[in-house]
Amino acid sequence: MLPCWVLPVWLLLIYSYSSARDPGARPTSAPHSLNMAETVLVIEDDPLQADVIRLLLEHGGFQSVWAIDGVEGLRKLYEIQPDLVLLDLMLPNMDGWEVCRRIREMSTIPIIIVSSRKSDEEKIKGLRLGADDYLIKPFNPQELAARISAVLRRTHLPPPTKNTVLRFAGGDLIIDPSSFTVMVDSQPVELTPTEHRILLYLAEHPGQVISIEDIFTSVWGYETDVNLNNVKWYVWRLRQKIEGDTEPARFIFTERGVGYRFTVV
Repeated sequence: MLPCWVLPVWLLLIYSYSSARDPGARPTSAPHSLNMAETVLVIEDDPLQADVIRLLLEHGGFQSVWAIDGVEGLRKLYEIQPDLVLLDLMLPNMDGWEVCRRIREMSTIPIIIVSSRKSDEEKIKGLRLGADDYLIKPFNPQELAARISAVLRRTHLPPPTKNTVLRFAGGDLIIDPSSFTVMVDSQPVELTPTEHRILLYLAEHPGQVISIEDIFTSVWGYETDVNLNNVKWYVWRLRQKIEGDTEPARFIFTERGVGYRFTVV
C-alpha cells in the first residue's frame, strides 16, 4: 500500500472534483472497445486508492467492485465472478501473493498486479504465480485503461480460423483451438489466457525455432512492464503445467540463446 501523497496529483484532482460534484455519485460510464458488462474486482486495502481506481474504471466504461483485503477479495471473486482482477500485493490478513496463488488454483480469470514493488524479482514472482500483467504504482490513468483493455482483448479473442485439433506426441498433447481446451495424457489442463496464446503460437509453428522476441510481439504486442526476460517465466510456467518436471522436455525445447522449438507432429 502507498501513502496518499505518493499518488499522482492528477489522481487526487479527479477524486476531489468527483467528490465536490456529488459526494455520493459515481461517474457516468463511457463506452469502451469491449462489452459494457465487464466487471473488474479491485483488491486494495487503501480506500482512497481504491476509490480513485474505481473512478477511473467507471469513467472508462467498466463496472467495478472493491474488496478491502485478500479474504474479502476471494469471497467476492466467488460471488460475482468478475472479468478481471486488479490485485495489490501489500494486503492485511492475506497478502497479494497468496491471493494470486489461490485464485489460480480455482480460476483462469485475468489478473493484473498493481503494486509499488518494482524489482524484477517481484515481477517474476507475480508472473510465476499466474498474473497476466504487472503495473507499477504510481501509474498513468491511460496506461491502466490500456492494460486492462489489452488483457481483456486477449481473453476475448475469437478462436483461430484454423479449427483443426492439434495433436502432438501421438496424442499425448491435444490442443483444440475452437474450444480453447488442452489435454495432456487424456487429462484436461487449465491454462490462463496468456499461457494458452503462447502454447497455441508455438504449436502453430511446429519444428521451428521461435525467438523470445517473436513470442513477446505475438502474445503481448503493447507497452507493458512484462519484458523479454519475463517471457521465459511464462514459458517455464506453461511447461510446468503440460510437462511437469520431466527431463528431457516433452513438447517445448529450449534453443539456448535463441528461443524455443515446439515438437514436430
